[in-house]
Amino acid sequence: MGTKMIDLLKMVLCIAFLLYSCRTDLRERMVPNELWGVVFAATLPLVIADALAEGACYLLQTAISVVSVYAFVYVLFRLNAFGGADAKALIALAFIFPVFPDLGVIGSWCELPLTGVPPVNIFAFSVLVNAVLLTVVVPLGLLAYNLCTLAIPEIVEKPWYLPVGYRCEIANLKGRHVRLIEEYLCEGGGGGEGDGERDGEWDGEGVVVRRRFSKGGDNIDDSAIKRLERLASEGLIEDRVWVTPGLPFMIPITLGFASAAIYGDLMFQGVMLFLM
Repeated sequence: MGTKMIDLLKMVLCIAFLLYSCRTDLRERMVPNELWGVVFAATLPLVIADALAEGACYLLQTAISVVSVYAFVYVLFRLNAFGGADAKALIALAFIFPVFPDLGVIGSWCELPLTGVPPVNIFAFSVLVNAVLLTVVVPLGLLAYNLCTLAIPEIVEKPWYLPVGYRCEIANLKGRHVRLIEEYLCEGGGGGEGDGERDGEWDGEGVVVRRRFSKGGDNIDDSAIKRLERLASEGLIEDRVWVTPGLPFMIPITLGFASAAIYGDLMFQGVMLFLM
């Protein structure tokens, strides 16, 4: 079995597992840990076949790929910039594809990736870079959606919210994978900040709600929804609140995987175009 056929089979298996992880991440915002054990078991025979065909050089490339990617994503994970499933996916890809896959499309005149292999030939790094760059589509999509759906006064009131969130009815918040962009601080009702709401009891008399941007976003659970409903029923806030969607990062990773294999490293090509 040639190396191109081995890489092609590994590509098919990885795409299948990545699509399944996207499905679970989109529905539940989590990916089962057992999936990655299945990934390693399914691809191990192909990795061994690749190692036997390529020799000691392949083993060295695999060690460099796994160690460097593991160290990088571990730091991101500790900084809370990365989820555990995302890190495991990239480590798995670093093991399965230590370098860019060698794929021929039509005979020998069309090779993938189309733009060639970047100087740093660690495939999982290019997958991550492409995934991060492709997430730019999300704020652009939110901006376009808000410009098309919001009234002009709403757009002018808080234009910095437009690329990071959208307005949602409080009644529709339950079950959504979103976070509140704003904190609602109750003032008055007793003379000091927070006096309008004490020990879970509501005293709406003389209360004023002050809004404050929440950088990381606030969790929305049943108690948070009840509080928002009480504020809205008292006329202290509107029936719609600003929320930001939770991005299932397995989707950008899957798109980054496909774009890296087919096109190449987006950042490297961008730098080259800038220099030229």
